[in-house]
Amino acid sequence: MAAASVEGTGQSPTLVVSGSISTSHSKQAQPSPDEEGLSSTQKRRRKRRRGRAKNQPELATGTHHQQRTPDLNSSSQPQTGGEGITSPKGKKAARRRGRKRWQARNTQGVEQRTTGADQSGDLASQRFSGSSEKSLKPQSKQRPETKSDNRGPSATGEVQRPKRTQGFRQKTPYGQNNSPLYAALDLGTNNCRLLIARPEERGFRVVDAYSRIVRLGEGVDSQKRLSDAAMDRAIEALANCHRKLSDRGVARSRLIATEACRAAENGSEFIDRVKTETGLALEVVNRETEARLAVAGCASLVDHEADGVILFDIGGGSSEIVWLDLRNRCGARGYALTRFIRSWISLPVGVVNLAERHGGVHVTPDIFEAMVEDAADHLAAFSLANNLTEAIASGRVHMLGTSGTVTTLAGVHLGLKRYDRRRVDGTWLDDSDVSRMIDELRDMPYEARMENPCIGADRADLVLAGCAILEAIRRRWTCPRLRVADRGLREGILTELMAADGVWARRRSRSRFDRGRQGNRV
Repeated sequence: MAAASVEGTGQSPTLVVSGSISTSHSKQAQPSPDEEGLSSTQKRRRKRRRGRAKNQPELATGTHHQQRTPDLNSSSQPQTGGEGITSPKGKKAARRRGRKRWQARNTQGVEQRTTGADQSGDLASQRFSGSSEKSLKPQSKQRPETKSDNRGPSATGEVQRPKRTQGFRQKTPYGQNNSPLYAALDLGTNNCRLLIARPEERGFRVVDAYSRIVRLGEGVDSQKRLSDAAMDRAIEALANCHRKLSDRGVARSRLIATEACRAAENGSEFIDRVKTETGLALEVVNRETEARLAVAGCASLVDHEADGVILFDIGGGSSEIVWLDLRNRCGARGYALTRFIRSWISLPVGVVNLAERHGGVHVTPDIFEAMVEDAADHLAAFSLANNLTEAIASGRVHMLGTSGTVTTLAGVHLGLKRYDRRRVDGTWLDDSDVSRMIDELRDMPYEARMENPCIGADRADLVLAGCAILEAIRRRWTCPRLRVADRGLREGILTELMAADGVWARRRSRSRFDRGRQGNRV
């Protein structure tokens, strides 16, 4: 017989054999009576099941469990099936005990996190309620404990890091009250316009607007001076603008005056009077600046597929025409198109001085032709006219008009019962539609022009003078399409101010930075 013993040193059991080995096998190696008559496959399956049963820990005791070889014939073992595995009732009990332990751990973690949140909320309420520093000291001692309590165990028993809820500023979008306000004022020969806007991610949102017809340039063409009545009307409108700027708390603004103050001999005196009586410092801009601002304000309406644009602004005392050569723009859009100004011209004729010279109330076809010829004489000074004609021949050049004249034509063309900027701004008109609208307005009597909702009494005597300037431009350069822009110098001023401050550049870089931080937090 062989003597066998098990020596345990606290590690895995080791089998030591001494003596001679007889032909009888150990009890573990002998097959059970139940296995007699089974195939080899069934025997291997039972052997694997016995191996799994040996590896299961004893869940009944709370002490440290050691792996030991189960005795299948022992009566102290739990009831097993015929195949030597744990009964279904035992498995169900083990799963029930596991669920209870898991629920206990999660409940404890939630209570700890809730306690930490309550303590943090109490601390915050004491800070805002004006409590003394002495009352805050006991709470500050609990802050390390609260921080550690937030690290509750997970469902798998692993310690998870707490979710970071503070330490990162939320991204504040444009359009909220914390964004600065910008303002642009355009005191022209006929109108006084104010626009207050707030920058957004891709442009700006208008907060307040003001417009009034003051006819500051009335009589300047003949007398070369601003009349007292015209200056009084303008100062009254500017005082209203000053109140709006003060009430809104505008951070940045630019206030410009155009042709009327440029041409009048007492223009500088009027600027000083405005400063004294209203507190507004007006800036008299030259014609080149006026043309550039018109492009900046209307550039977003340029066709993305166009190779060139003839942009014109028919004002009260002057008219600016700009050629944008876009054949090499390389995908540039918006404000960036101001870099592609090929040439520009400023005509010393506008709706006010042209109507004063030829009359605007009762306009006959002969008077209308005289106004067209008057405007056409100034177009001869355009030095790059021939090159522009060649560019138009390619068929990918369109007109872009910004003035009360083209918006009126669009409103009449659309048959609006009331002027609607949302429908007019950006409207496309074919060349035939423009010709038909000009003929319709020319044949319309003065009373009918006054009653038209898109013209009104303020523009009834000026609209045909504007149509004459537009007709002179169309006869010089014929384009198949015209796009209407109900925007202009004010929008250009706001665009330049915001671009100079880098509000859109900061927004783009901040968005990239926020995206990077969010990616690091995942």
